[in-house]
Amino acid sequence: MVSADIVLAIDPGREKCGLAVVHKEQGVICKAVVNTNDLAAAVSQLATTHRLTTAVIGDGTTSRTAQTTVAAIAVNDKPLTIIPVNEYRSTDEARTLYWQDNPPKGLKRLLPLTMQVPPVPVDDYVAVILARRFFNSKDYRL
Repeated sequence: MVSADIVLAIDPGREKCGLAVVHKEQGVICKAVVNTNDLAAAVSQLATTHRLTTAVIGDGTTSRTAQTTVAAIAVNDKPLTIIPVNEYRSTDEARTLYWQDNPPKGLKRLLPLTMQVPPVPVDDYVAVILARRFFNSKDYRL
């Protein structure tokens, strides 16, 4: 079990990764979609800036590669604790979250959201979902 009030959540992918720094109580601090080639630099920068000790990583596509990349990063000479999180149907949840934050405008608001595709990648929203799943899991303790 891990006790962390703030985590870096990562949705790994072949071409792009979603990142989110999420606090248990305050919610989303920042989120972004980065090129997979830039993952190490982005994680290092966020971990240092926010003094993170824990990274949660989706267990789907390229998870092992992302875990290896993140394991090589240390903050204050201490490696990040890496926790895999189940990614099942997280993209569907992320789309719902995207539309809550960015409701359609104009005539698009008349179409059911299930028939619409967000105009931008939602990998950062997936990362938020992964952080929430971690905070609600048995792996997390206060």
